[in-house]
Amino acid sequence: MTGLVIVGHGTRSAAGVDQFAALVERVRRRGDVGDVEGGFIELSRPPLTDAVGALVTRGHRALVALPLVLTAAGHGKGDIPAAMAREQERHPGLTYRYGRPLGPHPLLHEALEERIDAALAGTGLAGADRAGAGLAGAHRAGTWVALIGRGATDPDANAEVAKVARLLWEGRGYAGVEPGFVSLASPSVPAVLERLRRLGARRIVVAPYFLFAGVLPDRIVAQSAEFAAAHPDLDVRVAEVIGDCDALADLVRERYAEALGGDIRMNCDTCAYRVLMPGFADKVGRPQRPHDHPDDPVGHHHHHGHDHGHAHDHGSVAVVGGGPGPDDLITVRGKALLDAADVVVVDRLAPQGLLAGLRPDVLVVDAAKVPRGPSMAQEAINAALVSHARAGRRVVRLKGGDPYVFGRGHEEVQACTAAGVPVTVVPGVSSAFAAPALAGVPVTHRGVAHDVTVVSGHLPPGHPDSLVDWAALARARGTVVLLMAVDTIAKIASVLIEHGRAPETPVLAVQDAGQADQRSVPARLDEIGAVATREDIRPPAVFVLGPVVALSTTGPTV
Repeated sequence: MTGLVIVGHGTRSAAGVDQFAALVERVRRRGDVGDVEGGFIELSRPPLTDAVGALVTRGHRALVALPLVLTAAGHGKGDIPAAMAREQERHPGLTYRYGRPLGPHPLLHEALEERIDAALAGTGLAGADRAGAGLAGAHRAGTWVALIGRGATDPDANAEVAKVARLLWEGRGYAGVEPGFVSLASPSVPAVLERLRRLGARRIVVAPYFLFAGVLPDRIVAQSAEFAAAHPDLDVRVAEVIGDCDALADLVRERYAEALGGDIRMNCDTCAYRVLMPGFADKVGRPQRPHDHPDDPVGHHHHHGHDHGHAHDHGSVAVVGGGPGPDDLITVRGKALLDAADVVVVDRLAPQGLLAGLRPDVLVVDAAKVPRGPSMAQEAINAALVSHARAGRRVVRLKGGDPYVFGRGHEEVQACTAAGVPVTVVPGVSSAFAAPALAGVPVTHRGVAHDVTVVSGHLPPGHPDSLVDWAALARARGTVVLLMAVDTIAKIASVLIEHGRAPETPVLAVQDAGQADQRSVPARLDEIGAVATREDIRPPAVFVLGPVVALSTTGPTV
């Protein structure tokens, strides 16, 4: 018979580990599942690798891996499959069928109902037993339930908690059931309790939608007790977690049979890893990597103290190109990531208007580098990205233009990669092409220019650190676009003419491209230095030179 490995996330709660082990033993004693082992992907012993290794040692080459999770969030969708893939590398020839998460399921709803009834028949957090043995059945109509899930950065998983709340309400006679979360998602435990109080509730049972004891269920108890103490007129009770029980063992057996029969019925239509969900664009196509368990001898270990509130859908960094300046020239994906961000580290040239639309709780870090003015060191920027992501936050590094065009974007990607922080890059519309276009100049045009060269003018010709071959650039016949060249344009023009570029070559300076005060200043190559000074051209400005400038459709705006 195919072996079963029950896979848990892991917890620092000894009681939670014991309940997990008791469930594995309960399933094993049933005798109708075959060989059974259980292990964790992190935090707790035994590690998954020991559980798989034990089954392989006993001759199993085909397994069912069952994620012991209630909702299909990051652990079930990515972390556990990645850990099982690592086990397949360790045990060549090993195959496995993957079971689906446990909920929602009528067996779980019945277990929750029993826990709520037990809380009704017991003592409220205020201390007095105001219920009596018959309260559970007789007084459901006057009882509101706050169903509290873990919370995730996966909208599908959070929606499942709301679905369970509705299913729990239907037909059971409660006054109402409201969903909430103890971490990562809203509404919080206090927010749900306050909502119920305002709806007129006088008796509330807080039902943790958790399998086993742990840090987060303890936090639910503490937050509920604090709310009850502040509102002595309310009868607030907290139900037990689902825990080791026959109903849970029955559901494990059912999921095992489903996996063997190939009847998995996963919901992929609203999976944030497959479908772009508003506010969760950073998840689409994200590579899934296994956690490193401290007792699993992989190359390195990262230990999770979870001091950030168990925010275990780990933080990440998205390096986003914001475009040339106008708020509406950012990409759709870039805007979606910005809407989902917890922290935004923003450049001076990024579209500032987008910051006004951020949620009030978003932390904005000013990483401006002002020419001849205040500047945040690149090392400090890198450190900020890494530290916030390691704290479990979704970080957007919002840059002007395209982050890989003179934006030092790859330096930030390298810093995140070296720190083990997941990072993605979202290209942006570069001002090198947007500024000429917004001024009516195409950087290429049939019969006029078949090549375009984008050059940083930050360092003048002759500077020992400059990597530009100015002589070769002067011999080119196509378009040259100069960025960061306000202070060096006169020297650049002189060197280009010295090495063969025609003095009458048309040049256009475009300042504040795309903004209401955008202006375009034309000149000849041999005059652009003096013209830029006379017209007080200031950053941000782009210089485009070559025969395409003569094609401008807008004319100068000086």
